[in-house]
Amino acid sequence: MFFKKTPTISTTELENKLSEKPQIIDVREPHEFKIGHIPGAKNIPLAKVSTYTPKGQVYVVCQSGMRSKRATKILLKQGHNVINVRGGMMAWAGAKKGGKN
Repeated sequence: MFFKKTPTISTTELENKLSEKPQIIDVREPHEFKIGHIPGAKNIPLAKVSTYTPKGQVYVVCQSGMRSKRATKILLKQGHNVINVRGGMMAWAGAKKGGKN
């Protein structure tokens, strides 16, 4: 109970779900988000994630997977259905919106 495992998904698994239009939040800072993000992702910086109320299942991504893991834990404690994206944007090989591909 004390060491509850954080639910995670790989970037490849998430990329395979994009056709289902999953709810994705990117917890990086706005300037990082503008450089390039997953199409359809919503930018909710980590500092503001505790005030965000997702509707249904949500995938959480950041640059490397550390901030998203913290954000996932915050949202899980609030009772939301959230999954951390392991490896973050550094591991993302799929399409990106914004910035340069």
